Amino acid sequence: MEYIDYYKVLGLTKSASDKDIKKAYRKLARKYHPDLNPNDKIAEKKFKEVNEANEVLSNPENRKKYDAYGKDWKHADEIEKARQQQRQQQKAYGNQYAHSSFGEGDYSDFFESMFGGAGASGFGSRGRSVKFKGQDYNAELQLNLTDVYKTHKQTLTVNGKKIRLTIPAGIENGQVIKIKGHGGDGVNGGAKGDLYIKFNIRNNTPFKRNKNDLYRDVDLDIYKAILGGEIVVQTLDGKVKLKVKPETQNGTKVKLKGKGFPIYKKEGKFGDLYITYQLKIPTKLSKKEKDLFTELSKLR
Repeated sequence: MEYIDYYKVLGLTKSASDKDIKKAYRKLARKYHPDLNPNDKIAEKKFKEVNEANEVLSNPENRKKYDAYGKDWKHADEIEKARQQQRQQQKAYGNQYAHSSFGEGDYSDFFESMFGGAGASGFGSRGRSVKFKGQDYNAELQLNLTDVYKTHKQTLTVNGKKIRLTIPAGIENGQVIKIKGHGGDGVNGGAKGDLYIKFNIRNNTPFKRNKNDLYRDVDLDIYKAILGGEIVVQTLDGKVKLKVKPETQNGTKVKLKGKGFPIYKKEGKFGDLYITYQLKIPTKLSKKEKDLFTELSKLR
């Protein structure tokens, strides 16, 4: 496995702060993004390396392992376990395996002898080749609320590879879904890692969403509030007519069953839409209107 210096990829040193890493990643990701460098294989490779470097260094635990074990950072736990086993072997068999001791720079060779197996001497030759799952990738997808009102297909570019996926209606803001087998390559024939996509949903509507239910304030003029009548209300699925009861009070709530947001992975099922009437007082009244309101006030 070729060693890649992730700090060098981002143009940083090991002393870089989390803020430095984030800033460098954003700058380079924009520079080498496939959409800005179509058919550029070099830029595609750079973009993949930048993403890989960020995924490792932006995670404190992974960064600590990488600083200690370099290209073998994903197997830090196994290496430590192997070192402990070696110390136990040496303690049990005296100096028989003393030649197997290693320093800080020999992790990769020792790890290969323990788990790669082929041609290794000493107790390591009895080890078998261990398969390790590839690195998981993480990505974020920005969508509008109206985008996730209906199930649709979308193509994403992750680490230079195009992935076509179906986005179910009803996805929540902040929800994460897993796409199996679209992460990094495995080690020793191990399974590929997975891709985790986090959805950032921007509300581009006048509705407020709470899970599967929608909420909206609707202006109601004083005449319909007093006398009753019909109004037309916009929903995400089109316009509907509502009957307003006479003497409707300000703040009255009306539920429109099944006119809310789709329920995730439940085809054809929706939440409810709640309408709150906000009484709209007329302005710029004419003299005649004022006189009529005066008469009404006297009746009361």
